[in-house]
Amino acid sequence: MTEPSAEERAIIMGSRLPDLIALANEASSEKRRLLLRELTDHFLGGVEHSVTETELYGSVLETLSEEMETAVRAELAARFAEAPNAPASLIRRLAEDQIDVAGPVLRASTVLTDADLIDVVSRQGQDHMRAVSGRTEVSEAVSEIIVERGDDHTLGVLLRNDGAQLSRAASETAVERAKNNPDLHAPAVERKSLPADLLNDMYFVVEARLRHQILEQNAQMDPDLLEAALAAGRARVATDDGALPADYAESLAYVDELHAANQLTPQVLIRFLRSKGRTAFLVALSRLSDVDFHTARNIVDRRDLDALSIICKAADIDRAIFLTYAVSLLGGDSNPMGRAAAYGRMYSELTRDAAQRTLRFWRMRRVAQAA
Repeated sequence: MTEPSAEERAIIMGSRLPDLIALANEASSEKRRLLLRELTDHFLGGVEHSVTETELYGSVLETLSEEMETAVRAELAARFAEAPNAPASLIRRLAEDQIDVAGPVLRASTVLTDADLIDVVSRQGQDHMRAVSGRTEVSEAVSEIIVERGDDHTLGVLLRNDGAQLSRAASETAVERAKNNPDLHAPAVERKSLPADLLNDMYFVVEARLRHQILEQNAQMDPDLLEAALAAGRARVATDDGALPADYAESLAYVDELHAANQLTPQVLIRFLRSKGRTAFLVALSRLSDVDFHTARNIVDRRDLDALSIICKAADIDRAIFLTYAVSLLGGDSNPMGRAAAYGRMYSELTRDAAQRTLRFWRMRRVAQAA
């Protein structure tokens, strides 16, 4: 180990540090371990240190810790992790160590700057990124890299952390990934700061419990916030939803005729279903509910009766007619009447206001296409 300079000796004269530094020349790893712990005790003993003293402590501790086994370095990291005056150079060195050492520092040290954290999440592996993702506060800049480089486990840690700030772009990327992994559904939906339009994007892929939570949040949303969320969503929604069916134009013309003659009613849709007029049913459903064709097709293709109930309730369609749609769409299901009855109870409990608020998000694609 390099001996301290004459200037450094003068700075620390009168303290026990000169004696402790002298012990660093000992070849015994046990004595060096004791020295490391005693230096740590001395630094954390409640005495204020000047900037120069702190840097000197950091230099000595770094040198000693490099030669110690992992368990000793991990102990050093645990002790300095929550020290606001810890030597910055030491903390940065520990943050780059293996995860058993780096973890406590990455999760808790306030000495680490955004630049330090960005360096770590840009170069280190998933364990280091997860530790950073769990910090009390994570800036947008740091989160951006974690969303880009982190695996789904790491992304889940970040989404569950309400202290992690995500930019609009990072939130969009996170939601697109969450749609494809059921393990990320709850972290995304339950994230308090997730933009409302992205929250509603999750509706079509999540389980009933999370769907109910989305509906509740829509019902409680301030009207001004709702409008802001819709505006943000309209700027994002893509219009490329795949090819239209071959009979789309013919079906659209027929439905338009019925609409112009005031003959487009919920009962007419039952006739379409029974006559195998699937495209006409979808066009009519999208017209009655004021959503785009692709959203209506997606709901029917999935036989998604939860979503169908929202469309029908928002359009003020009678419960009995909704149940007729449901039984027809369930088709070969082993117990269509039983399932339809359960959805009928749910339909009765769903408020029209909650359905209309949710439907406004689904209409964003239609607005984007018109634009």
